[in-house]
Amino acid sequence: MDDLPASLTPVQLDTYFAFTDVGSLLRHSVEKQLRDAGQLSYVQFQLLARLGDSPDGRQRMTDLADGVVYSRSGLTYQAQLLDQRGLVSRSPSPDDERSTVVTITAAGREVLAAVFPGHIAAVHGLLFASLTDADVADLSRVLGKVRDQLRATPPRSSTPRRRREQ
Repeated sequence: MDDLPASLTPVQLDTYFAFTDVGSLLRHSVEKQLRDAGQLSYVQFQLLARLGDSPDGRQRMTDLADGVVYSRSGLTYQAQLLDQRGLVSRSPSPDDERSTVVTITAAGREVLAAVFPGHIAAVHGLLFASLTDADVADLSRVLGKVRDQLRATPPRSSTPRRRREQ
């Protein structure tokens, strides 16, 4: 740990502030669009979108929590709210009675269909419109490296659980 720098360079500091500003401003606008179009929080949208992308429309809660980097208890609460709205259903896993499986419903797919056009427009307009294709490729490469490094040591609440051998 002695090899850590005592401070950030001016370029690193500027990059850090630009990154946090972009993240905050983009998230605020995207969350507003999701609330306006589908009465969804950002986490609820992520949950529905991941379920919608699953081949059978279902995933274990722990896998969803790991994927969206959200605490398991927090995601359980969000899934409960979606269940109350009829957008998902929850049931015990047929493979492990300790696990809960969440399945997107037809109503959940309808909400996704309603929010996706505006979501795509917001992300494109706010994030990608001012960038060239080369810029987007560079951004993807750089952020992918950072994401992979951060995912290698996620917060405890988002660390994938080891599955028991059966």
